[in-house]
Amino acid sequence: MEIPELIRTKRDGQPLTRQQIFDFIRRYTSGEIPDYQAAALLMAIYFRGLDPRETADLTEAMMHSGEVLDLSEFPAPKVDKHSTGGVGDKTSLIIAPVAAAGGLVVPMISGRGLGHTGGTLDKLEAIPGFNTRLSLADFRRVLKACGAALIGQTSELAPADRKLYALRDVTATVESIPLISASIMSKKLAEGIDALVLDVKTGSGAFMKRLADSRELARRMVELGAACGTPLQAIITDMSQPLGHAVGNALEVIECLEALKGRAPRDLMEVSRELTAQMFLLGGVETSLASARGRFDALIVSGAALETFARIVAGQGGDARITEDYSRLPAALHQESFVAWESGYVSALDAETVGRASMRLGAGREQLEAAIDPAVGLVFEKKVGDPVVHGERIAVIHANDRSRLEEARQMIRAGTRIAPEPQTPPPLILECIP
Repeated sequence: MEIPELIRTKRDGQPLTRQQIFDFIRRYTSGEIPDYQAAALLMAIYFRGLDPRETADLTEAMMHSGEVLDLSEFPAPKVDKHSTGGVGDKTSLIIAPVAAAGGLVVPMISGRGLGHTGGTLDKLEAIPGFNTRLSLADFRRVLKACGAALIGQTSELAPADRKLYALRDVTATVESIPLISASIMSKKLAEGIDALVLDVKTGSGAFMKRLADSRELARRMVELGAACGTPLQAIITDMSQPLGHAVGNALEVIECLEALKGRAPRDLMEVSRELTAQMFLLGGVETSLASARGRFDALIVSGAALETFARIVAGQGGDARITEDYSRLPAALHQESFVAWESGYVSALDAETVGRASMRLGAGREQLEAAIDPAVGLVFEKKVGDPVVHGERIAVIHANDRSRLEEARQMIRAGTRIAPEPQTPPPLILECIP
């Protein structure tokens, strides 16, 4: 079938055959199909959707567009975690070492931040020397030595997804649930994992703003995992305010290190514990959520998780001394206070607005390959529900460019609300599917 006919078929709401999908992925990956035709098909899919069979076929075609890892040399269960992205979402840096210390193998292939959402790779690269671009041979080496490795998507793994994701980003087709599902699962299945835990964010700081959309994505992902023979547990978590206190790459690394020492903010620890516990269940190292949560806590208290993180950092070329000496991490030149303009209770910290303020300081990027400043960002001392008095500090702004301070301050002010009556923070764990 010629490409215009393929586009027309989906434009008119007709299903694509398995052969059509595989042929399109093969030809687009090889460069035979130009971006403008691929973009037209993506837009047709955005409006017309894909049924479960089409989504599974697209996932398989993208997975097999490159190498699929065989990690059978590792006898332990291979379980990964993926988040749909948010503000202050730093859980991977906590979950990977805890899960590895608890008996799992965690081959984590992560992404970079874009827009107001942060990226795991950017946080890791705030650690001096940390290499997220390992060869597959070195990836296996670190997995063998540490039980976990965290890298970016390589040219060998799901190259079709790399091309299509970049095209989706510039053609306003990112939010398509079938395309999101196929993108996530093609990368994760190419890792050679046995099971996956998915953290679906919902709220202002997430790509899925509405709970109904997040629920639909979670449901579709669970169905797709079943179709591909990979058990998947989806958890929907709140992203109406930043997760934890820190927003910004080096600042978030410090907060993760504090978490691994048992000194994390309550919300960050709650989400990290729940996601890791689900990984322990899917991997078969625990049989109940209560015991899986207990394993998480014990690995933190014993120091085993922190030790594993230090070994991962060293194994990937980073300066493991940062685990005890935070001054070895990048630090901003200027620290300014954002204070309460009246007394009351914090009733909102709009996650998207906060994320964009951090991005304005230089902590995020508008384009995927744009440079970021690892030192800048925000640290909140008050969250939703906390009491404040006039003039009390709500957040510390970390900046290297003073000219950006005032705009960032105004953005934080626009996203912050103070109410006269006590406020109840939103629940963090909203739903588990299935």
